Formats: sequence, structure tokens, C-alpha cells
Amino acid sequence: METTDSGVLRVVQLNIGSLLEPGWADRRHEVVAWIGELSPDIVCFQEVWEDAQTPNSAGWVAEHASGTWHLAFGGDSFDPSLWADASLRFGSAILSRWPIDSSAYVRLPVVPDDDPFPAQVPWELLHARTAGLDVFSAHLAAAPTYGHHRQAQVVAIDDYVRSVRGDLDATPPLGAKRDAMPAILCGDFNAEPDSDEIRFLCSLTALDGRTTFWQDAWRVAGTGPGYTQDWRTNSIADGMNVNRKRIDYVFVGDPFQRRGGAGRVLSADLAFHDSRTGPIASDHAGLAVDVLQARETDDAQDVDQRGHRRLRRSFPRRGQKRPRMYR
Repeated sequence: METTDSGVLRVVQLNIGSLLEPGWADRRHEVVAWIGELSPDIVCFQEVWEDAQTPNSAGWVAEHASGTWHLAFGGDSFDPSLWADASLRFGSAILSRWPIDSSAYVRLPVVPDDDPFPAQVPWELLHARTAGLDVFSAHLAAAPTYGHHRQAQVVAIDDYVRSVRGDLDATPPLGAKRDAMPAILCGDFNAEPDSDEIRFLCSLTALDGRTTFWQDAWRVAGTGPGYTQDWRTNSIADGMNVNRKRIDYVFVGDPFQRRGGAGRVLSADLAFHDSRTGPIASDHAGLAVDVLQARETDDAQDVDQRGHRRLRRSFPRRGQKRPRMYR
């Protein structure tokens, strides 16, 4: 597995709202500016789109952001009653500063419902394997009243991740270490931390008679409420009149007995939540999360005392722009 020079993986998450929310032609420059400032290793975007006439919206960001970016995209069409153009694909993108070895798109299920809307929208999970990392980007059913759909969707996500990971996350024998970096799961889950769907992911409740475990990076390392939609600070969210809520997440798999402390969440901060170029980036705030990949010593005291001074990277200078690389 390739690692960063610092041993810290910086993961960035944002629902870019590039199709349905206003002002994308201007907002995309704000996204690029933030990426230049954050200097991430992995970026997950939702509400990405392309069609027969229009290039991929995340691809535009990858092309204009500093450095070289490799991109995986997965999307599907809306029901024709919502969007007539069958060539449109709406979904997630994962950007990596390393080559994408493989990617796969999964359309997430919905349950039978009198409301037709959930089945008309392509809710998704995108998987990319890059530099030995398994990275997932998800977009779940939107309305606050769609919790029953989201519960089915998080169970489907858990099923798929388990199928991809195989025995990489198996409990090690006593005294042994796990070598693999835990998976990274980002996305707009449209669910607040106390919901059953998020509590399931954090092993705080069971669904379908089983549990799973991911670290919610904000719960582990963030400060304050961490609202990712807030009408007080975001003009687009204000125009939509949505309530203040934390619905966007970076999850990191179980770090227990990972060699070199891999998977430890070091920090979680809001990103894209104020302006660098004029407009706000999205109706959502994003997240920037630092995760330990490995360290030379397993001395926990060493990391606790020196961790952020030694491991957390300052924002580097912006690199020379090079051509984007797709899929």
C-alpha cells in the first residue's frame, strides 16, 4: 500500500450539488480553491453528473484543481418522469492522487412505498480501490421521512463492503496485528447522528438482527455540533429552508489491532463552509479528516504526545497543474 510522506491520509467529503442547486458554474471555482487549500489525498463527491453533451462535473474539478487527480465516477439515470434525458448519469465521484486500480457502482435499494419518489432517484454507492485503499462514496434517500429506505440502504452498504473486503477486517488471533488499512466510507447520508441508520453503522443499534462498526470521524475527533447544512451560514440552505443538521460523514473502519496504528482518526474539521472566491461551494458543508495510515512505532504515548505536530500536514504549496486522468 502506498502511503503519504507524513503517514497521514487526508480525506475530503462534499456533496457538490452540481445538478439541482443553483450557481454551479461559479461554485465549482470555490470547490477548486478549497481543494488547493486542503491538499487532500482522497476526495469524495456526491450529486455529480454528466450527459451526452456535458462533461462530468467532478471531472471539471479534477482538471482545474492543483496536482494530478485520478477519478472514478458511477451514476445512473433518473426515472423519465423526473428527468427526460436518458443519457444523464447522476451519482458519486472519487478522486485520488494515486491511480484508480478498479471501481464499481452499486445502485442502493429502496423499500416498497406509496411515495414513488425514492424509487425514481438513483441513490448510490461507489467503490474505488486506489493505492491499496478501499474508498466508498454514498448518497442515501433524502427526505427526513425516508429513514426506512435509508435503513435498507445502510444494510446493503454493509453487505457490499463485507463482500469487497473479504478477510481484511477479520479479528486477528490473540497478540497478532491486522495489516490492512481499514476502509473509508464517505457520503451524504441524509440522516442525523441519532438516527437508526447512523447508529447501525456505529454499532449502537442492530438492523436485520446484526451490527457493524465504523468510526464516525466527527464523533471521534470533531468539535462542536458539526452541522453540514445550516441556514444561518449557508445562503443556499437558507433558500431551501432546511433545518440545521449533521448529515454528511466520513466513516473509517475499525482500527483495532491495525499495524502501526492504521485507521486512527486524528482530526475532523468542517470544510467548504465559508467562501474563498465569493460564492459558497454547495448547500452542504464538507469535511476534512486526517487518518493515520501507519507509523514506525507502536508506542501510543509517542503518537499522543507528538501526533498532530509530527503527523498532521500543514497545507502545502499548490502543485503544478497536470492533465486529469479518468476512471
